[in-house]
Amino acid sequence: MKYCAQCGSVVEEKIPSGESLLRAVCSSCHTIHYENPKIVAGSIPEWEDKILLCRRAIEPRLGLWTFPAGFMELGESTEEAATRETLEEAHAEITIHSLFGIFSLPHVSQVYVVYRAHLQNLNFKPGPESLDVQLISLADIPWNHLAFPVIHESLTRYVKDIQTSTSQTHSSVVPIQKAPSFYTS
Repeated sequence: MKYCAQCGSVVEEKIPSGESLLRAVCSSCHTIHYENPKIVAGSIPEWEDKILLCRRAIEPRLGLWTFPAGFMELGESTEEAATRETLEEAHAEITIHSLFGIFSLPHVSQVYVVYRAHLQNLNFKPGPESLDVQLISLADIPWNHLAFPVIHESLTRYVKDIQTSTSQTHSSVVPIQKAPSFYTS
């Protein structure tokens, strides 16, 4: 950030009084501009013994698989964002039934909030950000073609919960990981 969003003056990086981190501070009106992590909301839509996955039509990770998820918009709850993203990416209508997990990705300043959801019907199809949308059995999850480490982490925990007949809310930090060779093109 170079200029203040309040008055347009030049900002400077400094540690404001009473704080411990560098911030962009306006040299004129003294507004402190905070930069915080982005929240990504998503769902794992379920139908019988399968889950709905989307193959990405956009970068990053074009052509790889994910569950529906995306950045929250202002004025949305996390549940509303997860529902909207599922509708946008898969034209799928869902009913959220529980929080599945919160996954922190400090290396990219993101927090994923993931819900378990029921598909309301089978009237799904690819949205503009998806090349394909499929109901996939847990045995057929394309592990070597998942778009992001957080998707792999989430689905690994989901499958374990299903296999052990447990239902818990997960919380973890997804570490920086070098992308496996199959992630690169």
